[in-house]
Amino acid sequence: LTGTLVLSVFTAVLGFFQYGYSLGVINAPQKSPLAPPDNTGEDLATSPHILTMYWSLSVSVFAIGGMVSSFTVGWIGDRLGRVKAMLVVNVLSIAGNLLMGLAKFGPSHMLIIAGRAITGLYCGLSSGLVPMYVSEISPTALRGALGTLHQLAIVTGILISQVLGLDFLLGNDEMWPLLLGLSGVAALLQFFLLLMCPESPRYLYIKLGKVEEAKKSLNRLRGNCDPMKEIDEMEKEKQEAASEKKVSIRQLFTSSKYIQAVIVALMVQISQQFSGINAIFYYSTNIFERAGVDQPVYATIGVGVVNTVFTVISVFLVEKAGRRSLFLAGLMGMLISAVAMTVGLVLLTQFTWMSYVSMVAIFLFVIFFEVGPGPIPWFIVAELFSQGPRPAAIAVAGFCNWACNFIVGMCFQYIADLCGPYVFVIFAALLLVFFLFAYFKVPETKGKSFEEIAAVFRR
Repeated sequence: LTGTLVLSVFTAVLGFFQYGYSLGVINAPQKSPLAPPDNTGEDLATSPHILTMYWSLSVSVFAIGGMVSSFTVGWIGDRLGRVKAMLVVNVLSIAGNLLMGLAKFGPSHMLIIAGRAITGLYCGLSSGLVPMYVSEISPTALRGALGTLHQLAIVTGILISQVLGLDFLLGNDEMWPLLLGLSGVAALLQFFLLLMCPESPRYLYIKLGKVEEAKKSLNRLRGNCDPMKEIDEMEKEKQEAASEKKVSIRQLFTSSKYIQAVIVALMVQISQQFSGINAIFYYSTNIFERAGVDQPVYATIGVGVVNTVFTVISVFLVEKAGRRSLFLAGLMGMLISAVAMTVGLVLLTQFTWMSYVSMVAIFLFVIFFEVGPGPIPWFIVAELFSQGPRPAAIAVAGFCNWACNFIVGMCFQYIADLCGPYVFVIFAALLLVFFLFAYFKVPETKGKSFEEIAAVFRR
């Protein structure tokens, strides 16, 4: 573990920190930004329907940006190289955050929605480029541990956004534009640090055939180690990649060879988003208010702390217990928590102590998410496919994840208004479906080669 490697991984995962910050920050100023009259003189606070519409749109337009840009990750990463691509896409983050930071000087709701959309474009690209770069520069022995750091960066971003969103810090009528635009600081930091990071040696060797430059890059990343062992590995990988044709997205869905793996890849992404976790991240303050908590925003920060702690624990668990068993345990735990949350919210008017049941259920819901359905969908897709179909599969899975994120962000507030305390019954039903699917269809990929995984699907 060298200084250059630590700097490079830290710099790359700042992209996921911004993703987490953008997820969590929208929770804090839920009533502030659109409540004052905007420049058109329209008092949005007097029209709850308009307020809900603008709010849902500013939450979910972020996911539209991610959805659109997730398809171009492979192209931009191969065209510019990993480091240059991350440098270029940072411009989107800086521009989006500037728009949100200046929201008070224009039609606030339009500037927020535009800023969120541009930031979403950045996050869609970053969520593909970062794991690609980190996995390519990591030594084999550290690849698993360093590869899960992006999930830690996401939850750290969520936690910091929740703390800064406190009323006496930035979550008030005066300071909310600064709160929304603050992840631009992380974008600027990443921009300047990337200038010091070496290009991926794998990209230089396999894609460009620049042997000497790949050796130089390896020497910077590994210190005094002999680079030839890794160069030999790359040569093998290059030959494998040359022998296996690239598979298009259309072929993924039409070839019987890939269809089962594609269905599993898509279902694990759908289960991550439709489990209800983003409903907790986006609207947890609102949920705690309904549960009768005096200071709901502190409870939301508690969720962020628990989220971060259990992400660290899951980094160690995932290589020990295996993917499938953790995924199943997480889904079942979330299902039980969703039922408990519903019971707590429904009986709140009869028993005041039910507010504690709802709160404990929310914390358990988050814990079980971070045990399995949180981190696993991001890397299991890469394990289900070999070199040829992998880029297309990751693009499709990324698009699916962002599309589901959009649907939850756009619809949850309306469904919550309609269903009241019964809203988590819907998520409980979905979690049961996901559990049954995972039990019968998701294979264990830990320690298995691509041939062994393919054989499981054939059976």
